[in-house]
Amino acid sequence: MTAGAVFSCCDERRRAAVEAHGKLNGIDFLEVIDRAAANVADRQRELHVRFIKAPDAALEQAVGNGDLEVRIDGGVRITQIGVASAEIKAVGGEKVLVVRVTEPGDYSTYTLRLCDRDGDPYVKDFDPLLSAIDFSFKVECPSDFDCAPPRVSREARREAPAIDYLAKDYASFRRLMLDRLSLLLPGWREQNPADIGVTLVELLAYVGDHLSYQQDAVATEAYLGTARRRVSVRRHARLVDYAMHDGCNARVWIQIRLTSDAFNIKLPLGTRVYTDVAGISPRVAPDGVDPRKLGRDEQRLLEAGAACFETAEEVVLFDKHKELPFYTWGQRACCLPRGATEATLAGWQPDLKEGMVLMFEEVVGPRTGQPADADPAHRHAVRLTRVEKGSDPLGGRFLDSPSDAALDVTIIAWDVADALPFPLCISAQLDGGEYLDKVSVARGNIVLADHGVTLFDEPLDPVPFPDLRLAPPAASGCDRCEPCEPWVPPARYRPYLAAGPITQAATITLVEGNERRVTGFDPKAPAAAAMTWTMDQVRPAVFLRIGDAWDWYPQRDLLSSDAFARDFVVEVDDDGRAALRFGDDRNGARPAPGTTPVARYRVGNGAVGNVGAEALAHVATSDDRIEGARNPLPAKGGVDPESVERVRQVAPSAFRVSKRAVTPEDYAAFAEQHPEVQRAVATLRWTGSWRTVFITVDRLGGRAIEADFEAKLRAFLEPYRMAGQDIEIDGPTFVPLELDLHVCVSPDHYRSDVKAALLEVFSSGELPSGGRGFFHPDNFTFAQPVYVSRIYAAAQSVPGVRAVRIDKLQRLGVADRTALDRGELSLRRLEIAQLANDPSFPERGVLRLGMEGGR
Repeated sequence: MTAGAVFSCCDERRRAAVEAHGKLNGIDFLEVIDRAAANVADRQRELHVRFIKAPDAALEQAVGNGDLEVRIDGGVRITQIGVASAEIKAVGGEKVLVVRVTEPGDYSTYTLRLCDRDGDPYVKDFDPLLSAIDFSFKVECPSDFDCAPPRVSREARREAPAIDYLAKDYASFRRLMLDRLSLLLPGWREQNPADIGVTLVELLAYVGDHLSYQQDAVATEAYLGTARRRVSVRRHARLVDYAMHDGCNARVWIQIRLTSDAFNIKLPLGTRVYTDVAGISPRVAPDGVDPRKLGRDEQRLLEAGAACFETAEEVVLFDKHKELPFYTWGQRACCLPRGATEATLAGWQPDLKEGMVLMFEEVVGPRTGQPADADPAHRHAVRLTRVEKGSDPLGGRFLDSPSDAALDVTIIAWDVADALPFPLCISAQLDGGEYLDKVSVARGNIVLADHGVTLFDEPLDPVPFPDLRLAPPAASGCDRCEPCEPWVPPARYRPYLAAGPITQAATITLVEGNERRVTGFDPKAPAAAAMTWTMDQVRPAVFLRIGDAWDWYPQRDLLSSDAFARDFVVEVDDDGRAALRFGDDRNGARPAPGTTPVARYRVGNGAVGNVGAEALAHVATSDDRIEGARNPLPAKGGVDPESVERVRQVAPSAFRVSKRAVTPEDYAAFAEQHPEVQRAVATLRWTGSWRTVFITVDRLGGRAIEADFEAKLRAFLEPYRMAGQDIEIDGPTFVPLELDLHVCVSPDHYRSDVKAALLEVFSSGELPSGGRGFFHPDNFTFAQPVYVSRIYAAAQSVPGVRAVRIDKLQRLGVADRTALDRGELSLRRLEIAQLANDPSFPERGVLRLGMEGGR
């Protein structure tokens, strides 16, 4: 910028004109020699003035004889800057005007002028506008800002009109505009509603009233306590780390019924099964053109209010698996005890494979032999982990026509997670004395299904192109000489799905090599695992295709999605409609404008899917070898969407729930949340290189700490583990006890019966009545004392015990009467009392009973 400039311009046309002129010259730029000075005292005392053209002999002569003088004006604190010398020298191969000043200036702007002897601008062969230049002595001082001044044109400040900003409705807007018009147009006094001016005012007031309502509605949604829409409450809750759920669908085990001699029938994934509706065949045909779509009878079922379930896996069906009798090896009145994990089936079943699911079912009453008396609660699903062929060399002797032939049998086993939760009666003696072999049977052709019906290939609204062009903000760094391009925000795109309610289904992530696959359940896990999940695992059953691949997946939020992740969020509002929210190319990818997403999703959700046992009957298939379906067990897991009011109550304090383990008590508390852990104690130790948390675990049932359990518990604790701390899992220190009781038996009881009852009461197993023995492992845990009073109470509760005396209560092999004197046997922090009274393992505790009296 030149000293004589009046205008703020954006080009350098004048400089170019001077450069092209034959004689005129001018100042190009100026350098302040600061850090490059040879001595510190010379910093900011030497100025190099460079010209557009190289100085000629006349200019050198004018500088030398004093016809051209240099003046420096300006400054705030230091205003009188003198010029000690001025001469033209060669610097870096170029002639420049070297000016030495008496002292450096301050931080303000100065102006260097070329003048004649009278102080007027030097105009001899010099452009008058380019004979001066502004500069700063502190140009090399550190600064956080751009040294170039902004090229802006300040507009005159306008006085804002006095407006009542409290106007919020039609009447106040109308009065406000009429008052303003009376001020701007004093001659317009028309108040007739038919006047065009009044009509426009009232029209604008009407629009303003609606806009004001929208502002109030938006302000209402700004807070968790006042928000009315479900989507707003969901987002507010997520800000405080609370995930609001939209419910979950139900799951059920279904048995497919086949015609006789049918075998090797593949039931496709997603086969639809419906609840029973009278007047419709058990087998209904899907659409004749596209079997994925609903047929006419299926439409009738849905119109009649039937609930639809879809199979979650592909299975192979065999008619001979519909009923598999158990084999009791010739014994009668047998049962599978509670907790059983093995059984034997009659005959060899070559098509029965590991991974198949069997349903154990009581089919007749064990006392009457009538189907109506069968207990419907005695049904249980297991996934086979072992199928072996066996043989009974004496099997022929137990047939109706006895022989010496051997019989083939099938030995099956299942995981302990699928252990029988009740005793299952296999054969029984009826009230009339007759023996019945098939009280309970195993049923095959079992498949997992969940509530919901799939809707295929629904095209959504096309992704719109941007339709707004916004001016860049004032702080964007743009000015009038270098204008910024207008900001074109992407168009809002939030398409809605046509049907609802959207199915919310539990999912798990399976790791197979280097691949991760999201699926509904693990087909290799126990059957119980397929019916167990948390709401954190629930995702909406919606998938999108943009182009050829179905590679857009739903997430609970996009906070963990990168810019290229093809993720989206399904947001369900109060009316049940589901909208899709995409990313912004930072958290999740944004669909390209002009593309048309295609949706595949499922409809059916909530507790309405928790249908009862034997509620399902209809199968949608064109295979005439399939007769129908049934569900021996009721559906479970269906949950209605979380209410807005509950979120308002729970979400504000949800972040206070600890999800990290810092102290040993934290580790113990999280370990106790594992379903197989009764109690846990944690100890923090320095192991020489880092800190290690030793977690001592008391498992349910007193089971040992195997490698498999240790791996599962480590994985369970990993999300809570503090960085830099290792975890070690170990078992408790079991303290075997030595207990001697002297019992006086009542005269009307047999000593042997009373002794057997006492041994049962003080056993370490489960009692036939369903209770636990006194020394059951789950009755004792870490540091829990063994009280003498409770031993007396348990012994006295046995019928026939007249009196009892404890002669000895001590640690095995350690003579000590302290426990009897104090009334309790104390244990240390990691110790658990144990008394198994097993002659094969005397080191696990010994019980001695001295009996007298009785019969």
